Amino acid sequence: MFRPEAATCAMQGRFRLMILSLPDMIGTAAALCSMASFTPQILKIWREHDASSISLRMYVVTVTGFGLWTTYGVLTQSWPVIGANAVCLLLSGVILALKWRFRDG
Repeated sequence: MFRPEAATCAMQGRFRLMILSLPDMIGTAAALCSMASFTPQILKIWREHDASSISLRMYVVTVTGFGLWTTYGVLTQSWPVIGANAVCLLLSGVILALKWRFRDG
């Protein structure tokens, strides 16, 4: 997660450069991987109009989990938690909606 106190700011001309700590870089990479992981599944379902191989229960639990993480982020005012989990909530929600739409295979 990005923590302002852990970042170093450097001024370069008119631009402000943020240098993230190693834990922040790893957290950012993890969030990007988590968010990107849903895209291939969404594209496959959309192209094939088939979501029969998708577990409804698994995605109900996944969407619920991301919803809870997003709520936790709001309650703790942690924008990295809110941002990453809101995007994952949206993408996993799309998969759940596609599962419903193409439920008959």
